[in-house]
Amino acid sequence: MDFRSDTVTQPTPAMREAMANAPVGDDVYGDDPTVNELEQWAAERHGFEAALFTTSGTQANLLGLMAHCQRGDEYLCGQQAHNYKYEAGGAAVLGSIQPQPIENNPDGTLDFDKLKAAIKPDDCHFARTKLLSLENTINGKVLPMSYLQDARKFVDENGLSLHLDGARVYNAAVALDIDVKEIAQYFDSMTVCLSKGLAAPIGSLLLGSKELIERARRLRKMVGGGMRQAGILAAAGKLALTEQVAQLKTDHENAKKLAVGLNNIPGFSVNSEFVQTNIVFAKLDQSVDIESVAKSLADDGITITPGNPIRFVTHKDITSQDIDVLLAKLTSAVD
Repeated sequence: MDFRSDTVTQPTPAMREAMANAPVGDDVYGDDPTVNELEQWAAERHGFEAALFTTSGTQANLLGLMAHCQRGDEYLCGQQAHNYKYEAGGAAVLGSIQPQPIENNPDGTLDFDKLKAAIKPDDCHFARTKLLSLENTINGKVLPMSYLQDARKFVDENGLSLHLDGARVYNAAVALDIDVKEIAQYFDSMTVCLSKGLAAPIGSLLLGSKELIERARRLRKMVGGGMRQAGILAAAGKLALTEQVAQLKTDHENAKKLAVGLNNIPGFSVNSEFVQTNIVFAKLDQSVDIESVAKSLADDGITITPGNPIRFVTHKDITSQDIDVLLAKLTSAVD
């Protein structure tokens, strides 16, 4: 059992078969029929003009930011945003784009008054504020639809574009019981990760206008992301979006079960209000030696990432019975 992340999901048997039999060509020449079909289908599915298949969510976000912004421009985002905190500073290093992070509210949203105050005047002393980047889900929390409506209004009033890091946007859609297109409609660009809970082995999508995607395609080549017979990967990506979405509801149910169980273990505390999808954060008191606990679990074939708070992520390769086993082992380890 591996609770570190939903990135550890194994591809399904159907994915492995589709990968083995996928028609392929050279995607840098635009000749791979399976990649082309995925990109065309995904653009229509999510309500955008075009799509680009990329190696990872980090690459998709980088290309999105660089396609929206020029050197010396700035984007607004959250302090906890993945494309600010966990992507090696790529926008700044490779795009010369300045991030302007704003403290996230407890529910993951960003305060519009703080965002407004962070927009730079049109003055040669300042970076040019061009873009607002949101993340949904963020730390497992779902941005309310009313907030997305307000964000669209905010960027329109302030002459900005709006990007969504939608690595787990399907988790958000499933949690809200809506079609993903209802979320996508508010954004000028969006990423979707295929290799997290949706279980493809590799890949993410960047979605946007035809003009933005053409810029991103050139940038993808520039940063070394041109792939050749990539249809082998795209075939699994299509199945991720068509066959694996229903699994996310089970993942969410398992996360809720885990949260309840953790609250019953001495030294563990979970704010169940924020367990909205497949990610559970537990705060630990000083009585818990999480490094020793992790070693004990590892001896039983259970993998976690020690920390405080500690993050557990449910996914298709974690069953309800696995939750029971984990809870029992944790209870025993902290006794």
